[in-house]
Amino acid sequence: MSNLTALAEGAGAAMCATMGVLAYAVRTPSATLLAPSVHKGVSTRPAIALTFDDGPSESTPELLKILSVYGAPATFFQCGGNVRRLPQVAREVAAAGHEIGNHTDTHPKLYFKTSDFIYRELSSAEETIEGVTGIRARYFRAPYGVRWFGLREAQRRLGLMGVMWTTIAVDWKWPADRVIARLLNGAANGAIFCMHDGRTVDPHPDIEVTLRAVREVLPKLMERGFHFEKVTDILCPTKS
Repeated sequence: MSNLTALAEGAGAAMCATMGVLAYAVRTPSATLLAPSVHKGVSTRPAIALTFDDGPSESTPELLKILSVYGAPATFFQCGGNVRRLPQVAREVAAAGHEIGNHTDTHPKLYFKTSDFIYRELSSAEETIEGVTGIRARYFRAPYGVRWFGLREAQRRLGLMGVMWTTIAVDWKWPADRVIARLLNGAANGAIFCMHDGRTVDPHPDIEVTLRAVREVLPKLMERGFHFEKVTDILCPTKS
C-alpha cells in the first residue's frame, strides 16, 4: 500500500510540475516555449515602445492625434476583422508612419485550438492587413497573451515574431488613474507597453481610459528623459 501511495504522490507531483510549466509557457510574457517571442527591447537606451492592441476602432484617429502631438511612433497590433470593418482607419495608422502588427483575425483565445485554426487566424489577419494597408506585418501578439501548441509553426510559416510586453496597462478594466500609475511605474529602458485602442472586435468601443492615460503619461515620461519607438526600433536600434 505504501508503494502505491508513493507512486500516486509521485504522479501527482509530476502532474503539478507539468501544469506549472504549461501555465508558464501559455501566459508568461518572457516565455518562449510555445513560440519565439520577445517582451522587452535593448536596455541601454531610454526608449519605450508604445503598443496598442485590438484596433483599429472608431477612436483610433483620436489616439493618432495625441501621438502626433508628442511625436511618438507606436506599433498597432490589429485584428483582421476590425481592419475589414474600418479600412480607412487602418490606412490612417499606416500613413502616420506607425508600425502594424498581427493580432489574429477575430481575437480568439488560442488555448485548446487546433494548429489549423491558429494558422487560419494568423494568415487571414496577415492577408487582410496587407491587402488594406500595403504593410506585411512582421510581428504578432497573441490575444489575451495566450500562446498554444501550433503557434510556433504558424509564426514560422508567416514569418512572424511574437511580441509580448514588459508592462500591460489593464486599460480595458482599470480606472485611468490606476492605469497611469502602472505605466509610470513600469517605465524603464527598453520597456514595451501594451495598451488597447479597441476592445476585441466590438464596434464603437469606449477607450477613453486609454486616451487619457496616453495624454498624461507621454509628457511625464518625456520629462524623465524617455523617448518612444516602434517595436522594430526598440529591438534593433539604429540610433545611439
